[in-house]
Amino acid sequence: MATWIWILIVIIVGIAGAVGGFYAARKYMENYLKDNPPINEDQLRAMMLQMGQKPSQRKLHQMMNAMKQQSTPKK
Repeated sequence: MATWIWILIVIIVGIAGAVGGFYAARKYMENYLKDNPPINEDQLRAMMLQMGQKPSQRKLHQMMNAMKQQSTPKK
């Protein structure tokens, strides 16, 4: 086989690997963040107590819902 064919094959395989790796990493991170959200109600409660606020369950629920709405993509 000619040298230019080998070079073309290597370039195509490299591009395909980069694209496939990007989408695989993206899917992995989406699933990871869905299973392990960056903050939960206990952490939010602790932050509010440190700031000198007394958190009610209603306020915590409102803040968690607001954070979830911001994190979901809008269609």
